[in-house]
Amino acid sequence: MILKRISVLNYKNILQAELELSPKLNCFIGSNGMGKTNLLDAVYYLSFCKSSTNPIDSQIISHGQEFFVLQGFYEQDNHTPEEIYCGMKRGRKKQFKRNKKEYPRLADHIGFIPLVIVSPSDSDLIAGGSEERRRFMDVVISQYNRNYLDALVRYNKALQQRNALLKTEEEFDEELLDVWEEMMAASGEIIYQCRKEFIDEFIPIFKKFYAHISQNQEEVDLLYTSHAQRGPLNEIIRQSRPKDRIVGYSLHGIHKDELEMRLGEFPIKREGSQGQNKTYLIALKLAQFDFLKRTGNHTTPLLLLDDIFDKLDTQRVEQIVNLVSCENFGQIFITDTNRDHLDSILGGMNQTYKLFEVTNGELHLKAESNN
Repeated sequence: MILKRISVLNYKNILQAELELSPKLNCFIGSNGMGKTNLLDAVYYLSFCKSSTNPIDSQIISHGQEFFVLQGFYEQDNHTPEEIYCGMKRGRKKQFKRNKKEYPRLADHIGFIPLVIVSPSDSDLIAGGSEERRRFMDVVISQYNRNYLDALVRYNKALQQRNALLKTEEEFDEELLDVWEEMMAASGEIIYQCRKEFIDEFIPIFKKFYAHISQNQEEVDLLYTSHAQRGPLNEIIRQSRPKDRIVGYSLHGIHKDELEMRLGEFPIKREGSQGQNKTYLIALKLAQFDFLKRTGNHTTPLLLLDDIFDKLDTQRVEQIVNLVSCENFGQIFITDTNRDHLDSILGGMNQTYKLFEVTNGELHLKAESNN
């Protein structure tokens, strides 16, 4: 998939922008806070129907404005044109359209324009709680498996309803609790199986990318654990009722799954240096890209690299540049604050590119090459 042109109106600090983009490499240079990440976030929004940084849509609208509009004009790998529109007024429901036809459900759009973003916030995958690592699995699997996304919606609804019953002070209807537990278990088994199959296939791809970037300096691994590994999920959830009633929420289920990230035989959270952590995260995301390209609708994902080269030594930067400049990768968006740094990267990639300067939400084309 290629994003040929994007139109942005009242999105965060970008009041208006209309950009014709390079089919290969698009670079955005500017100081922090100027709007580089906001432009990438607009591209992200057109894929996922939401911001990567702010879950509240009304806060995305520029200060003093009443609405925002995003339009993306794409070309599929088979050269079929596609137009994606998103608009929202304050106090109103957002609209999402493909080729001028509104989606009945936003979930129907997820996976149509596969996208992988690498950003500073990815550090939460290592430093944050297990919910961050479950979200990583959810984002990848949901882009190629619609049944997984539907099961996740059903599970979360059942979990919410079960927790509401557990919190009530008076006696509750145990038959109703049975219904929600059965829904949790049935959906949870689907989710567990999808996560297990994904991780089993994902690990060797991830290890290959890490070895390439680090030049085989370290060994890494991923370990997926779940309550569903202990036996039938319905029995495990039911057996936990007395404890759950005391604490007021569900202690067992796939919402407690963990994806342990390891450096050698130990958690990277405890052992990794800044450079190793960043290498680990970039390898995860490049493996995600490779995985999505070979699954789903077999469309080359967009790759967004937001300020990723900080805290990496020159050798690792060179290896990343070599990787993403190969034919396996399609259209790439890169942000950086250092023009000299970006020029050296562009020189190493020898690719068609456009370079935009970003100042206070305004974007201007500064250089381009048609190599």
